[in-house]
Amino acid sequence: MPRWLDIFCALMILFCAAPVILIVALLVYLKLGSPIFFTQQRPGWHAKPFTIYKFRTMHMVDKPGTEVLGDTSRATKFGDWLRRLSLDELPQLFNIIKGDVGFVGPRPLLMEHLSLYTPEQMKRHNVRPGVTGWAQVNGRNSISWEEKLKLDVWYVEHKSFWLDIKILFMTLLVVIGGKGIAYQAHTTGLK
Repeated sequence: MPRWLDIFCALMILFCAAPVILIVALLVYLKLGSPIFFTQQRPGWHAKPFTIYKFRTMHMVDKPGTEVLGDTSRATKFGDWLRRLSLDELPQLFNIIKGDVGFVGPRPLLMEHLSLYTPEQMKRHNVRPGVTGWAQVNGRNSISWEEKLKLDVWYVEHKSFWLDIKILFMTLLVVIGGKGIAYQAHTTGLK
């Protein structure tokens, strides 16, 4: 999608969803405490780092130096609900307005994955990352990393306005159906 359309749509959604965002923020604070936002450095366009914003869905690691627990050990039913409805993604509207991400593009993964990509897989960074992407509507978290990266590269090579519209429509269907949402079976160290 053109950058101006990303900004326009993000501002419109932000305006319309403001009450929902405030309610989710309050619920996160009441159920999980402070901070309400999860922030993390992610590789963006041309692998340039940026800070991603999401609502927090897991318990924090208690103290510095504490053994990092896997995602499933820190997960909550409330967080599962936020993720199933993709409400945890609402703060990324600010990332869209800032230009860190667009609505559609390869999902920004972890910085430490950069050194693991093949030159072919690095092509996923040739476009602005997105809140949703081709991999998310073709399996989300239920497909392997290799499949995700292959789908991301396919998107980069076939990117078009109409493909973006198709992905947005398919995303609505995936969110409504709640398909492919699962925690990865590895320790992320995320808070």
